[in-house]
Amino acid sequence: MEKQPLPTEDDMTGTTESEVNGHAGEEGEQASEPPGRVGWNSKIEYFLAQVGFSVGLGNVWRFPYLCHQNGGGAFLLLYVLLMLVVGIPLLFLELAAGQAIRQGSIGVWKYISPRLAGIGYSSCVVCFFVALYYNVILAWSLFYLGNSFQQSLPWSQCPEQGNVTVKECEKSSPTSYFWYRKALDITDSISDTGSFNPYITCCLLVAWTVVCLGMFKGIKTSVKVMYFSSIFPYLVLFCFLVRGLLLDGALDGISYMFYPKLEIWGDVQVWRQAATQVFFALGLGFGSIIAYSSYNPRNNNCHRDAFTVSAINFLTSVLATLVVFAVLGFRAKGKVVEWLLVHVFSNNDWSQTFGPHCVLLNFYVYACVFFFLVLNCDLEKEMQKGVEGTGLAFIAFTEAMSLLPGSPFWSALFFLMLLNLGLSTMFGTMEGILAPLTDRFKTLANNKTKFTIFSCIIGFLIGLLFTQRCGSYFVTMFDDYSATLPLIIVVVFETFSVSWLYGADRFLDDIEAMLGWRPSIIYKYLWKYISLLAMLGLLGATGIRMFITRPTYMAWNQEKATEEHLPYPGWALAVMALLIIFAMMPVPVALIHAVLQERTKRTSRDAETGQYSIVSTDDKCETPMTELDQRNRTSASFT
Repeated sequence: MEKQPLPTEDDMTGTTESEVNGHAGEEGEQASEPPGRVGWNSKIEYFLAQVGFSVGLGNVWRFPYLCHQNGGGAFLLLYVLLMLVVGIPLLFLELAAGQAIRQGSIGVWKYISPRLAGIGYSSCVVCFFVALYYNVILAWSLFYLGNSFQQSLPWSQCPEQGNVTVKECEKSSPTSYFWYRKALDITDSISDTGSFNPYITCCLLVAWTVVCLGMFKGIKTSVKVMYFSSIFPYLVLFCFLVRGLLLDGALDGISYMFYPKLEIWGDVQVWRQAATQVFFALGLGFGSIIAYSSYNPRNNNCHRDAFTVSAINFLTSVLATLVVFAVLGFRAKGKVVEWLLVHVFSNNDWSQTFGPHCVLLNFYVYACVFFFLVLNCDLEKEMQKGVEGTGLAFIAFTEAMSLLPGSPFWSALFFLMLLNLGLSTMFGTMEGILAPLTDRFKTLANNKTKFTIFSCIIGFLIGLLFTQRCGSYFVTMFDDYSATLPLIIVVVFETFSVSWLYGADRFLDDIEAMLGWRPSIIYKYLWKYISLLAMLGLLGATGIRMFITRPTYMAWNQEKATEEHLPYPGWALAVMALLIIFAMMPVPVALIHAVLQERTKRTSRDAETGQYSIVSTDDKCETPMTELDQRNRTSASFT
């Protein structure tokens, strides 16, 4: 029995979700599609929301690190290649599905088949996991933002107890000490829980309050905040770029950044990291893209949107990379010069060290600095220190800003930028939770404001886990394991469902009816083969790496005042496994539920049919019972 095509505009305004999903017997719980679904006031609002969600903290502190570690310019070419063959086709798929069906992630996949509803629920669970720890990063940014309004930044120099410098700070650096001891007050391992950090707890409460107020009335209120939160980070990045290029050592940092290392193309792990970054940079699998596109008119050119959003995302990553490594180049060169002043220029017998040729002092300075940079100093090693994740934002970058004139201004600007980047992403993540559930359940739709407030309260209460002294270790755990594998599996199911179960040709037909023109047939082969196989390869590489290599985390040793890699204890590995299982559990549960429901309906229908005598007619005329049976079988069929 053929599957029905995606709904037209008239279908969506006159058909309830319970009718669409094959009369599953849950009309009391499901929300019908409203005749006039809320929509964006303008295309600008939609772009601000979509770009604000996809452009997040990862563009600023993960992409530059990956680009530098994996071949610089060569990694950029690899990233663009994977963006074209994997990222953009899958983004187009989600945009088109949400816009055509005009439902959240649960409704979209349930419409294609009731057996696939679990894909949408898994997206909601992953969004919830991400929201829990992502808002903690906003709390950290708030803490640093509040500490930036001081004439002398508190992380610019080591504190003293009495007249003695604190040993932990003296052994490390002022920025590392402030981050690990003042901000986090971190323990030595994840097993040492410690007490709650009152400052971070208060900042987390403020962060969840801001998110709740922004989501209070759905997209109507969140988009007003996005006018600032989505545009302001670009203004800050351009300000930092102009200021950074004027710093001594900026060009050194940028040259290290883009120096091509073509040999990395033969490394499988580099392909895995590039594909993972493409995957997360666009926000695939979260359900937020589907939710945002569901508010678009049906004739919106979602094909052009996919290319536009991807291009903006990539250019933002490149812009952030230029800023980061211009500033880090200034920081690294400053450290090199400082080393020279301490170990070379303090030596009175310098002529014996470098020979009699350095007669003039200026010539001596420049010659020795050049000699040191080119031959004796590993500047790249300095560039690599603390350039990933929180180490970049809260250690390396803060140290560089403390050296700038007017450092409190630049510090406040930087952490306000991080706050706005994270806030836009949080709005999209929360929309990936709220929109599908309110579309699915009528009770939640009628009490959406209360549901939003309740969700934020629950998020804050569970988020207290991350405000313990060991909380940053749990943030790392959730970031590495609660979303990566489940989201890849979700996108694999999405791609397989559309391209093979529903049919790529049928989906292109629906897009043609929606847009008025047919996309290139190349998307059929990308969805069915190339993108799907690439995602399966990424899934396999990620799973193999996860099971072969024992997971570790970066811990802070207070006595040594250094970072060190520690293996996760057994109970932490169990928590990781539970996070992954819990995120993926809705997929098989929804499948089993749909199959059992179909069998129950079929049994009850057969019993009801048995109460009537079978009438045999030569002209095979249809009776009301045969019409009902055909309709039930059509809606319940799964091809």
